[in-house]
Amino acid sequence: MNRTLQGSGVDEGIERIPSETADAESSPPLYEIATYPADFTLEVLYDKWKSGGIDMPRFQRLFVWTQVQASKLIESFLLGLPVPSVFFYTEREKESLLVVDGQQRLRSIFYFFEGYFGEESDGERTIFRLRGLNEKSRWYEKSFKDICRTDHPSSNRFRNAVLRSFVVRQLDPKDDTSIFHIFERLNTGGTLLTPQEIRNCICGGAFNDLLHELNRDARWRGIFGKKALDRRMRDVELILRFFALVRNRNAYKKPMKDFLTTFMRSNRKLPIPQIQEDRDLFLRVVDAVATELPAKPFHIRAGLNAAVCDAVLVAVAEAKRIPKNLGKRFADLIEDEDFLDAATSATTDVDSVKKRIAEAKQVLCG
Repeated sequence: MNRTLQGSGVDEGIERIPSETADAESSPPLYEIATYPADFTLEVLYDKWKSGGIDMPRFQRLFVWTQVQASKLIESFLLGLPVPSVFFYTEREKESLLVVDGQQRLRSIFYFFEGYFGEESDGERTIFRLRGLNEKSRWYEKSFKDICRTDHPSSNRFRNAVLRSFVVRQLDPKDDTSIFHIFERLNTGGTLLTPQEIRNCICGGAFNDLLHELNRDARWRGIFGKKALDRRMRDVELILRFFALVRNRNAYKKPMKDFLTTFMRSNRKLPIPQIQEDRDLFLRVVDAVATELPAKPFHIRAGLNAAVCDAVLVAVAEAKRIPKNLGKRFADLIEDEDFLDAATSATTDVDSVKKRIAEAKQVLCG
């Protein structure tokens, strides 16, 4: 197989394989969903948040609104102007409300109640005063504490203002996987989030933290082909894909996108011993690959081939011993027509996944 592009300096990140792209854009399976409106007052929402009843997902940037943007939202409530609804998802394992859409609005409300804008920075917090309003406004440059002290009717109006909310609950199947697709469909403004960016939002926990920790490993960065972390988290998704195929390959079914989401959600809160076991396994595998294979080994054409990557990593992980001629065996593998077929077309089909992993195990470690 022609690999002349590997050393040409061309680096396109992840190779665009049609079957992988189609999988990432696949439509959701059938769900039975219940959606109902809830007219919460702002004070009730704030109380729920303070008591842990509202769960904010982990975003790359927790809060991105400016103080002027947030102030305009607060003024809308004070004036009685309509405000876009927010969406919550109720997971079956707990009754808290997971924010699916509306995080910026909710944080603006909660910060105003607390009196500070944004999170603490270097031990300091900024007083939340309503900025960007007309200077003749009765609320211009006022904090919530100011309004409570000098304009009691307005403070009550704000507390009792209603933010229309929609609460979503999945009835069937009983796995809560619809939250991924709901989040995907609602967050369609600007640049669409990648599947792993969405998982990062809805699958927070110890396992997600481990994925990001391993993604910073220097040997893995060399294998991935970029020192800088991928802004769209495609490098993190490759690590997730490795663990999912090692630990739950027998349950694999298309689409890969949903398989990975289900695996990540079910492993959010791994115990410390399992976290350590997973960490050791991945580091052992990348050490062997980085030591025995050429630089950027999975950049078969212009970018990293995800299917070649998952097959080789899984094969090495499941090998009883690493042969001394692993590099030579790898060179033979990427010339193997059966392997290449399963790694370049229909790559997310069940048969292709099984075929390329079996072929990689046989050639590399058999």
